[in-house]
Amino acid sequence: MKAILIVEDNPMNMELILDLLEFYGYDVCGAEDGIQALKQLEAKQFDLILLDMQLPKMDGLVVLEKIKANPATAEIPVIAVTAHAMKGSEEHFIEKGCVDYISKPIDIHRFRRLIEKYMQS
Repeated sequence: MKAILIVEDNPMNMELILDLLEFYGYDVCGAEDGIQALKQLEAKQFDLILLDMQLPKMDGLVVLEKIKANPATAEIPVIAVTAHAMKGSEEHFIEKGCVDYISKPIDIHRFRRLIEKYMQS
């Protein structure tokens, strides 16, 4: 079963994303900040990471940098998730190493298509 790590500090958003991904049939783990996310990445192999860009303790871009700098995790696709979508945000996150971008509130139809795009074997 394919595994996805969700890094999200908002409990309601976390619950929604977890529920959707479990319904789609994925093995899902959650982390509420970047520090927890990096610990989870040391403990388990993931096929995809959904990374909130506004996180407590460690900014999402810093977490992304650490993921991409580690040879063990550098190849895992990371999708940026943020509520503060501004013109140019998507390009900025992709420039920094994300493969794609999801804005909040989440459009569940687009969300599913996007997840399936990156989870195909």
